Amino acid sequence: MSHDHLQPSRIKLAGRLLALSLIAVGTLSAAVTKSAAQDRPIRIGSFTATSGGAAFLGDPQEKTLKLYVDKINKAGGIGGRKIELFHYDSAGDARQAVTFVRRLIEDNQVDVIMGGTTTGETMAVIPMVQEAGVPFISFAGGNVVVEPVRKWVFKTPGSDRMAVMRIYEDMKKRGFTKVAVLSGDGGFDQSCRAEAKSQAAKAGLTVASDEAYAQADTDLAPQFSRISSAGAEAILGCGFGVGAVVAVRNHQQLGSKLPLYFTHGVGAQQFVDAARGAAEGVRVTVSALLVADQLAADDPQRETVLKYAKEFEAAYGARPAAFGGFAYDALFISLEATQRAGKLDRAAIRDEIEKTKGFVGIDGIFNMTPQDHMGLNYDIAFRLTEIRNNGWHLVK
Repeated sequence: MSHDHLQPSRIKLAGRLLALSLIAVGTLSAAVTKSAAQDRPIRIGSFTATSGGAAFLGDPQEKTLKLYVDKINKAGGIGGRKIELFHYDSAGDARQAVTFVRRLIEDNQVDVIMGGTTTGETMAVIPMVQEAGVPFISFAGGNVVVEPVRKWVFKTPGSDRMAVMRIYEDMKKRGFTKVAVLSGDGGFDQSCRAEAKSQAAKAGLTVASDEAYAQADTDLAPQFSRISSAGAEAILGCGFGVGAVVAVRNHQQLGSKLPLYFTHGVGAQQFVDAARGAAEGVRVTVSALLVADQLAADDPQRETVLKYAKEFEAAYGARPAAFGGFAYDALFISLEATQRAGKLDRAAIRDEIEKTKGFVGIDGIFNMTPQDHMGLNYDIAFRLTEIRNNGWHLVK
């Protein structure tokens, strides 16, 4: 367990139930007074794709938020303040996301909003949170969420650009020079595709083939045939969900010998299980959570991710998917920011989120700035793994 000092200007909460218990008995930021502790609760709004096609992403996010809000409240809250969580299931639908975010802002009057399981629904609500002036921490992977930087918008997952860079680095080590890009038609897929194409030359690679598929497609044989004809030496898959499963199954069924990579969109055991053995040998960039027990003893994330995994499994009887870590980091980053702000003021909380430094989370070590509203470094945010024996194994 980390032993960060509880300073007046900063209380480190992430993954530390010790810190939560200390808060419960009154070891608080000097800015949180007794009178303030008697005020209204901290209002956190969230929307995730708990149902629908992206449920494997959103379900662990909702469960993570509810798990830790409940733990904090049972421990006495934050400086005597309880947390009130307003959560809505967007089902990954951008229109529903807009409706729910409007409700969070106008009816629930939340202090912070977090969520947006997919890039599409996140982008749909950004104009609204910008106009209302509400801090918003997204769970979406696309770097378009924070590029360009928008005053009120942050994100916790590493970006697709980082994932692509990590994969290209490994391809170069293996001597590949020509890559094929295989992408779905969703917002995350297309953002990854754009990064795969724009970063290739910088990595010393040539995009030999650029193929796409629809989520409803069940046969990608034509795409794989064109990839083979183009002389590609490895394949970068940009996608998640059913489309990614179809891709790895077809890859195996067609007897393709080209090494296949995917980014963090498939970073869940459900992907491996659904592939039914077809994912063997596929290399994937994932958060440290999926390989927590393989991390070095001195790895700065090891303790945090192991603790989260243990607590999630104890609560829900299953190991957490990496996507739940997005919610964990967003929750505790926002709570630390609220502590430092010393008041429930949206602008003050936003300013403190932007000042986040050295936050050891599930998705990396966060150091945000006015120019960087994600604050992650790709070699920490993404660990390269290879799927073997239906499990995740670090690539050294």
